[in-house]
Amino acid sequence: MNHEFLAVGMTLIAGLSTGIGGLITYFSRKPNARFLSISLGFSAGVMLYVSMVELFAQSKETLSAALGGSGYPIAVLSFFGGMLAIAVIDRLVPEYENPHEMTYLDGAGEDELAANSGKMMRMGLITALAITIHNFPEGMATFVSALQGEELALPITMAIAIHNIPEGVAVAVPIFYATRDRKKAFWYSLLSGLSEPFGAILGYLLLRPFMSDTLMGVVFGAIAGVMVYISLDELLPSAEEYGGHHQAMLGLIAGMAVMAVSLLLFA
Repeated sequence: MNHEFLAVGMTLIAGLSTGIGGLITYFSRKPNARFLSISLGFSAGVMLYVSMVELFAQSKETLSAALGGSGYPIAVLSFFGGMLAIAVIDRLVPEYENPHEMTYLDGAGEDELAANSGKMMRMGLITALAITIHNFPEGMATFVSALQGEELALPITMAIAIHNIPEGVAVAVPIFYATRDRKKAFWYSLLSGLSEPFGAILGYLLLRPFMSDTLMGVVFGAIAGVMVYISLDELLPSAEEYGGHHQAMLGLIAGMAVMAVSLLLFA
């Protein structure tokens, strides 16, 4: 299969998994906190393992082959540059409207949420916009990894898809409580994920004329940094908040183990 078609398909799957979060409004008034905790920990484990063991190593190897002795330092700079980029994006989104801060899923009751439908609708729409911004680098991570083949694309797609589900919840829940329209809540959550494949394809088209081993090495390093930042800043804190430390760690270790086994199988 052409790797570009694979990359588009994988990125689309990861992005539209926000719709799964939207479907939760059809089946449950409140997401299962323990399941959410383990799932977020699992996603963090997959992303941390693949970032440090595969993506950063590939960045170092690619840049060292292209640039010699200066390749390793540039890989390190790319890694922290990716962290800095996603941190800046995170900083530009107000904390209350940041999808990393989804405490209203636990803290507010149904009556409290229903009492101010305008505020809930605004929260859902702004969260959708914030998620759109955050999904751009995640889409690039999925897309670029898929260009290298299925063995790297599958686990990264799985990890990002899992972590996109609660983002879909973050959009759907306030919109549902504001409108009492489950279909509208679902479609808003689904559409918010379209930014992921759109951002990935746009980014790839912009970079394609300049593609080289050096650029690919820098991109791999930066994506590793983005994924580590998301795991440490978003996934693990949220996992502990929704379930608890032990559930989060269980998911984390399971995610790392699954990622390790999958890489061994494809080695």
